[in-house]
Amino acid sequence: MNIILMLCFFIANFSFSPMLKNVPDDQKNWAQWRGPWATGIAYNGNPPLEWSEEKNINWKIETPGKGHATPIVWGNQMFLSSAIPVGTEVDNNDQRQNADKLHKFSLISVDKNTGKILWRRDLKEDYPAAGTHDIGSWASNSPVTDGTSIYAYFGSRGLYCLDMQGNLKWERNLGEMEKLRSFGEGSSPVLYKNKLIILRDHEGQSTISVLDKNSGRDIWKQNRDEGSSWATPFLVEIKGRTQIITSATSKIRSYDLDTGAIIWEGTGMTNNVIPSPVIKDNIIYLTSGYRGNSLLAIDLLKAKGNIDNSDAIVWTYDKYTPYTPSPLIMGDLIYFLRENDGRLSCLNVKDGFENYTNQRLEGLGDIFTSPVGTKDRIYFLGRKGLTYVIKHGPKFEVLAKNQLDDTFMASPVIIGNTIYLRGYKNLYSIKQM
Repeated sequence: MNIILMLCFFIANFSFSPMLKNVPDDQKNWAQWRGPWATGIAYNGNPPLEWSEEKNINWKIETPGKGHATPIVWGNQMFLSSAIPVGTEVDNNDQRQNADKLHKFSLISVDKNTGKILWRRDLKEDYPAAGTHDIGSWASNSPVTDGTSIYAYFGSRGLYCLDMQGNLKWERNLGEMEKLRSFGEGSSPVLYKNKLIILRDHEGQSTISVLDKNSGRDIWKQNRDEGSSWATPFLVEIKGRTQIITSATSKIRSYDLDTGAIIWEGTGMTNNVIPSPVIKDNIIYLTSGYRGNSLLAIDLLKAKGNIDNSDAIVWTYDKYTPYTPSPLIMGDLIYFLRENDGRLSCLNVKDGFENYTNQRLEGLGDIFTSPVGTKDRIYFLGRKGLTYVIKHGPKFEVLAKNQLDDTFMASPVIIGNTIYLRGYKNLYSIKQM
C-alpha cells in the first residue's frame, strides 16, 4: 500500500480530538485515562488477537495492594495507583473487611518492557474514605503525566505531584468527599499545558477546579450544583477556545478552561453518571445508563448558552446505553455496551442509525472497564477475565475470545504491539510471542 493510500485509509477510519494537536506518539505513551486522545484509541497499535495464561504472555507480575485505576505509560515506565492494606494478614480483595484498616496510598513505577518494579512511593498512610463499592477500590482515579511530572490523585486521600524518579514535588489535601451510597470515587485528573483539571462531584459541595500543575495552587474554582458523578472531564479546542466538558445528572456543561465561565449547558444525563464523553468531527457524544438510557450528540460549533431544544443537539438515543463503560468511536461508528453487561450496540455517529443493537457477548458477564480500539478491532474486557475482540465495522463479528485467571476492573492499555491488562492480583503484558 503506497503512502497516499495509507493516508486515505487512516483519515477514513479514525478521528482526532481537535484539542490534541501535539500529542505524543501512541506507540510509546499512554499518558492519561483512555490514552493520548482520551478516546481509548491506539492508532498505531497492533496487539495480538489471542492470548491465555499459557499463550502470548510477555510477562506477568503480582502487584501490591488493590487499584482499579487504569495504568498510564510514558517511555519505558508504567505507573499504577494502589491502596495497600497495612499488615500482611489483610486480604487485599475484601473491601468490606478492609474498610477500617490502615492503608498506604501508593504510586508504583514498572518497567513496561520487563515487568520489573522500578520504585514504589507510599504517598499517604491513612484510613480509607467513608466507603467504596464491594467490588470497588480506594485507588480508582487514574494518574496523568506530561513526561516530566506524574500527578497521582486519590480523591479524599489527596493529590500528589512527583517527578519521574518518584520524588514528591508537591501535594494537596482537597478535602473529604461523600459519595452516594458509599459507591467510592473515580473521576480522573486531566492535564493540559500548565493546567490540571480536577472534578469533584459528591453529596457535599461539588466543585470543578483548574490548578497550576507546577505548584498545585488554584487558578480558578467553581461550585457545581450536582450530586455524585464519576465521569472524567473531556477537553476540546473549538475556534481557539479550550472547553472543559462535564457530564453529570443535573446538567451537562462546558467551561472555559482559562476563566471558568460556562460556555453552554443543557439537561443532564440519568443518575450516577460514569462514562466519559467521546468526540468525532466537533460532535461530542455523552452517555449514561443507570435507571434510564441517554445518549446525546452535540455540535460544539453550534453549542452556546442553554442548548436544550436547540439545533446544537444533532441527535439523541434512549436505548441500551452504558452505566459504567465509556463508549468508543472508530471511523463513523460509535460502540457502547448496555448498562454493565455484555450487550453491544453499534450506531452511525452522524445520525444514530442502528447497525446492530443489544448484541450479546456470551459469557462476558459484568463489565466495568472501557473498550480500547486499534486498526480493525475493538477489545472488551469483562470483570471475570474474558476479553472479546470484535471486528470494527457495521456488521457484528467476533474475532477472538481470550480468558485469563484474574478479575479485572481497570481498562486495557495499548502500546505498539502490546496490550497491558491490570487485574486484582496481577499485571499482564501481552504480545505476539
